[in-house]
Amino acid sequence: MKLPNGFGTVYKLSGKRRKPYIVKKTVGWHYDKEKDKQVQDYITIGYATTRAEGLQMLADYNNNPYDLEASKISFAEVYEKWSAEKYPTVSKSNVHGYIAAYNLCNSLDNKIFKDIKLFDLQHVVDICGKNYPTMRKLKVLFNQLYDYALKNDICNKNYSEFVDIIRYKDRNPNKYERKKFSKEETIRLWELKDDKYYQIVLMLIYNGLRILEFLDLKKENVHLEEQYFDIIDSKTENGIRKVPIADKVLLFYKTWFDSAPNSEYLLHTEDNKHFLYRNYYDSYFTPLMQNLDIEKTPHCCRHTCISMLAEAGIDQTMIKKIVGHSGAMTLTEKVYTHFDVQELVKAINKI
Repeated sequence: MKLPNGFGTVYKLSGKRRKPYIVKKTVGWHYDKEKDKQVQDYITIGYATTRAEGLQMLADYNNNPYDLEASKISFAEVYEKWSAEKYPTVSKSNVHGYIAAYNLCNSLDNKIFKDIKLFDLQHVVDICGKNYPTMRKLKVLFNQLYDYALKNDICNKNYSEFVDIIRYKDRNPNKYERKKFSKEETIRLWELKDDKYYQIVLMLIYNGLRILEFLDLKKENVHLEEQYFDIIDSKTENGIRKVPIADKVLLFYKTWFDSAPNSEYLLHTEDNKHFLYRNYYDSYFTPLMQNLDIEKTPHCCRHTCISMLAEAGIDQTMIKKIVGHSGAMTLTEKVYTHFDVQELVKAINKI
């Protein structure tokens, strides 16, 4: 069947090839002096296993032309280009989440992005073995990469919207029930307060921070005399706040503050470097809990703080201010409510 003029061509190449059909389209003409005639300028759209597949590729290209050079870049290259634009605009905790999601995509790294199909994306989800929140972040990453690729003519179809994570909504292989530390467990922690790493756990229980907020806390934002510190980078708007330091853990802050003069961070590794979450969780927090036969995560410290504040009769608005609850502040609370730092310290000292 003869194709319309200007539509393009599909023909079979000689020899044994996995994809023997070449798909080409004329994009102009030029004069060839040696041949003394006009000859075609063409682009190669791709190669196909069958003529029918090649014709479909040609039809897709004619319906929605795309940058053929851009369409040759890999999944890893798209991620690098996208992340270079995205990461400077989002918080550190969001960056950590995207990096963790990308680390699950090793099987896609070297694949040409436009050749990736729904099966490839779904396979990453199906074999990752992660919990639902992690899968949700993974799908968000897919969505972001496809948005970037479509805007830059790297592909012409978004498969990310069809990735199914709902089937895993109730699956959480690494889940610990979010429970507060019991009074008995807290007493056991206090018995080990001379260990600087158990001190971190107690500090978390009495400040209600998200673990990344604490690991990223710099000394320049800690005000020991006034007994508070500033959280200047958080996953939510309400997370930007002043956090009081309770009397009973103030000495721990001073000890950590003075323990490494050359470290810009309050908490630090043995060689005075910044704690990364995975390093802290795997090498410190988990062994500490195993030593006491306690099944808890760092987030349980935050939950414990919130529960103790509520049990102490602290006003809910005050609690929200201290822990920076995402989306929890009403408009009235955001606009009209102001607490002096000493009021926050007084509240945290009641637990």
